[in-house]
Amino acid sequence: MKICLVIHSLQAGGMERVMSELAHCFSKRSDVELHLILYGIKRDIFYSVPDNMIIHKPSFSFNNRIRTLSLIRTMSYLRRQIKNLQPDSILSFGEYWNNFFLLSTLGLEYKRFVSDRSQPDKSLGNLHDYLRKWLYPTATGIILQTQKAKAIFLKDKSHKNISIIGNPIRTIDYESASVKREKMVIMVGRLIKSKHQDRLIKIFANINRPDWKLMLVGYDHLKQNNMDRLKQLAVDLHIEDKVIFTGKQSNIDELYCRSSIFAFTSSSEGFPNVIGEAMSAGLPVISYDCNAGPSDMIEDGDNGYLIPLFDDELFAAKLEQLMNSHILREQMGQKGREKIKAFSKEYICEQFYQFISN
Repeated sequence: MKICLVIHSLQAGGMERVMSELAHCFSKRSDVELHLILYGIKRDIFYSVPDNMIIHKPSFSFNNRIRTLSLIRTMSYLRRQIKNLQPDSILSFGEYWNNFFLLSTLGLEYKRFVSDRSQPDKSLGNLHDYLRKWLYPTATGIILQTQKAKAIFLKDKSHKNISIIGNPIRTIDYESASVKREKMVIMVGRLIKSKHQDRLIKIFANINRPDWKLMLVGYDHLKQNNMDRLKQLAVDLHIEDKVIFTGKQSNIDELYCRSSIFAFTSSSEGFPNVIGEAMSAGLPVISYDCNAGPSDMIEDGDNGYLIPLFDDELFAAKLEQLMNSHILREQMGQKGREKIKAFSKEYICEQFYQFISN
């Protein structure tokens, strides 16, 4: 069976990590010939990919100064490459990019599957909302991440072949790690406004626990340049020596294992991988209960806390409660490790494979 994975980027990000995980799983099957088309503006690869996967990239650069022409060239390349490969099944990832893929391959008689990774009720703008409503029904099948996402999707769109598949969560073996827990609160996420790292910095400052530190793992994205703004906020709150900005990191497992609490202040998610990774590493998680994602993994009061969106007073109270009790952190962390086994890489990858191959 010839499978073609299609994605605009394999840079650091949740969607990109899942595509990498799927590639490794599919590549281990003796009956699969695996291809990947990487067609976005930036085509460097951050995540590891299997050696036996064949990677295809456009020979030309995407020039934003002639954006329309570059889009047309890329659409033509994508369509031509699919026709040359003649795959048995194609899987595309992305928010805006699924529209691009479906439009580029419209009318081709191949099995075309799209995995929608966005916040389920998020507007992509009038044009892309219209395109998604028009193009998604032309796909062979649609993969959504949560039941809530399916319910929202079916309000104004229709499709007969929808599968609910969460993300594969990597197993992080804390017990074998060479590091010890520190009094560290960690958040992992790109430094974009919807992640609200600024609110977490303020919450941490208001708790005023000089024996604890806050580690923010992530990098500037979407041309928002938030790193300097967040560092200045820490200075203004007189906690610059307590807030660690790591930038992009490849040793994320070690950072999970060094930390004691995972805090997440994002207001817009599809299925946040980092919550699952933190739970796999045995961390109690405190998170905004945004519209989709956290509630599929966190059972409030059992393996973590779900906080109503922007209720920072309650967030601070629950975070301080975790800081105050080593036993509570251990109990919640252990329950989180058990809960997240339902999203094991092997199980989720098999669900993806069965859906796109049958």
